[in-house]
Amino acid sequence: MTVKRRTTAWTLSWLCVLVIVYASLYPFEDWRNQEIAPWSFVTAPWPIYNTWFDINSNLLGYAPLGFWLCLAGMRSGFARAGAWWLAVAGCCGLSFGMESMQSFLPMRVPSALDWLLNTVGGMAGAAMAVGLEKRGWLYRWSQFRREWLTHDAKGSLVLLALWPVALLFPVTVPLGLGHVVDSLRRFLLEWLPAYEARFSSNLEWWSQPMTPALEMVCVALGLLVPGLLAMALCRRLVQRSAAVGAVTVLAVLGNALSATLTYGPVHAWHWLTPQSGSGLALGLCVMVLLLKGSERRLMQNLFLVQWLLLLLLNLSPVSVYYEQTMQTWEQGRFIRFHGLTPWLNWSWPWVLLVWAGWRLRHRGLYTHRL
Repeated sequence: MTVKRRTTAWTLSWLCVLVIVYASLYPFEDWRNQEIAPWSFVTAPWPIYNTWFDINSNLLGYAPLGFWLCLAGMRSGFARAGAWWLAVAGCCGLSFGMESMQSFLPMRVPSALDWLLNTVGGMAGAAMAVGLEKRGWLYRWSQFRREWLTHDAKGSLVLLALWPVALLFPVTVPLGLGHVVDSLRRFLLEWLPAYEARFSSNLEWWSQPMTPALEMVCVALGLLVPGLLAMALCRRLVQRSAAVGAVTVLAVLGNALSATLTYGPVHAWHWLTPQSGSGLALGLCVMVLLLKGSERRLMQNLFLVQWLLLLLLNLSPVSVYYEQTMQTWEQGRFIRFHGLTPWLNWSWPWVLLVWAGWRLRHRGLYTHRL
């Protein structure tokens, strides 16, 4: 048994579990009892028709869970073999539970093949964790974390890991996460029709059109938010410079991947307009100017920038182009993730605000400059 260490792997494992549960049971509607055992899929014939997309998604969907569970086990004191079996058993058990639950959903068909593919995917992810541990790569990550990152960086690392995923869902402005007013209006229209007219009239009074200059500012702020979070994690100036470059690259690739998933590879770079390009350049320049700030100053700026971005986004009306984009997503093959990715897109900035406020209030962040 090895010495126990604090690790982010358990948090990431639970996040993987939540994603799998949501993707497996979405849309959580029209539950039924077919008067058969939920586990009857084990002995049922395998499905005749399977696409490569279904096979690959079942394999790859559980690989991250197997990796993080195995890593969490090793970091918590399990031997490599014990951690591997922990990850495999966890993936196998979760997949069995999800397939059993799908027997109560009319839009899902449980399958022993899916159960097998999920388990194999978890085994592959766990094997990757063991292999990286044997070769010392995970030790190098631990060493990198001690040398590069500030104390208690687990929450910030998780938020940074979720940020590119949140970018996959279509947004009104590139990098503009947290636009919730339109979704709130739809909720009021469906559940509280008596208040919808009043809300819409107030919204029209407050809303301001998204001009090219305002779009450029929103893109710059959208890049600043994860950039400031990444810089606040790093100890030294050189490390912060590398973090700024990495965040900028992830921002560009995340938007390109979102456009590719929505419209196809031909339209991967259509979002890179003069306004968005200028916004990226402006955000990058501001991050360079703030490189030497203390962690507390960076978190304070992050808190203010995120509030300003949310204010600008939610006071801007939704364009017809964005509504067409939403219809494309809702009718595509990623429909099962449609209920998950918008929640991440909407909630990520608000969770970040809570995290930044907690760090500023309770952690006693240092104030010296680099």
